[in-house]
Amino acid sequence: MFGLTTGLTILLVLCILCACIFEFVNGFHDTANAVATVIYTKSLKPTYAVMWSGFLNFLGVFFGGISVATGILTLLPVETLIDPNIYHNIGMVLAILLTAIMWNLATWYVAIPCSSSHTLIGSILGVGLGFYLLPSNGGVADPINWKKAGEIGTSLLISPLFGFSLAVFLMFMMRRLLTKKNIIFKEPEPDQKPPMWIRIILILTCSGVSFFHGSNDGQKGVGLMMLILIAIVPGYFALNKNLETKEMVKPAYEAMAYINKINTTELKTKEKEELVKITKGLGKLEGLTKELEVNPSNDSVRFQIRKNILVASKGIDKLFKSGNVSLSENNQKELKHQVKELKGYTDYAPTFVLILISLSLGLGTMIGWKRIVVTIGEKIGKQHLTYAQGAAAELVATATIGASTGLGLPVSTTHVLSSGIAGSMVASKGIKNLQSKTIRNILIAWVLTLPVCMVCSGLLFWLFRTIL
Repeated sequence: MFGLTTGLTILLVLCILCACIFEFVNGFHDTANAVATVIYTKSLKPTYAVMWSGFLNFLGVFFGGISVATGILTLLPVETLIDPNIYHNIGMVLAILLTAIMWNLATWYVAIPCSSSHTLIGSILGVGLGFYLLPSNGGVADPINWKKAGEIGTSLLISPLFGFSLAVFLMFMMRRLLTKKNIIFKEPEPDQKPPMWIRIILILTCSGVSFFHGSNDGQKGVGLMMLILIAIVPGYFALNKNLETKEMVKPAYEAMAYINKINTTELKTKEKEELVKITKGLGKLEGLTKELEVNPSNDSVRFQIRKNILVASKGIDKLFKSGNVSLSENNQKELKHQVKELKGYTDYAPTFVLILISLSLGLGTMIGWKRIVVTIGEKIGKQHLTYAQGAAAELVATATIGASTGLGLPVSTTHVLSSGIAGSMVASKGIKNLQSKTIRNILIAWVLTLPVCMVCSGLLFWLFRTIL
């Protein structure tokens, strides 16, 4: 397979299988949040709910784009993926995957709604720091893309606070607009389905959470899969093979033409150095593409092309954010357009990757969901979930996850929906309406996930590099 030896092929298949297992576990770990409300309000029977949610998760992965996936990939510097020893690359991938799977399974076993997003990000950061601490790390100055890590960290921190607050607000507005005796504020009657209009609302909100969970959390699986393929089989996946490599020369030179218009006297020393680095990198693309035409199987050249494009893109973002770039608005727009053309070669995912991750997430949704559903439905608040609480929590989750996907940021479905449920409970009967033990356990898991996963993946990374 892909010209690899039998041993490397087995390891590649093992890594792909682990990525699918991670997404499968993500399905029954996180998607349980989406079906909890429709199950506990008796809007859908559990079997139908998880099947419907699984199907929509499948669609979410397939049609949700790859902006979150590329964000995951850019957390690590390109140098981390280009170790000449391919076994070291495999060790990196396995460290991330095994850490994420183990922590997800551990928290699922004790029925704590823990964030798969936190788990994955912590695992990746641990590997990045582990690589940086190696005696020979290739001279990497920054082990992690701290800008992207900051954006992701802010998203993961703010989203549960936003979910809690918005759920309280929605409950307040419903109470203002509807009478207190309205059936929407009542708990479901035993063995009795809610009115059709309430069922439709709750099924629609469940559908929204499921689809956007697939489009956000599913993309993390896509990012993992691309991490595996780029690290182990760069000759096939470092660059988008659906695009002609020689065609990148035109947008590269057009980008350089706009860069040359920048008045360097207004730039600081570091910004001037960044500009030189960008220009050199783009200028080398023509020679590299010619070299690749002569020897299409040259993996190092493909990596160099990928690195030059990503470094140029990152550098141009830095220059624009400095506020010292003297380019007209039209020129800036054109420069960004040319860079976007170049990133079409690096920011992509093959169809088979989308299918594998979609199936894994969809099937995982249908299995093992009950533990988390019970926690969401029975153990966050002291009262049974009302129709209004279920609708408010899921509307909040749908809006938050959808917006985060649009911005290309991973967000925790677990934390958003759990905080939405908590907010709806507080809005009904105050803070005393929460079960302190469950809230404490969720908060402990939230605090511990990042450091535990970072330490675990970093140690596994060192261990696997030694063994492999």
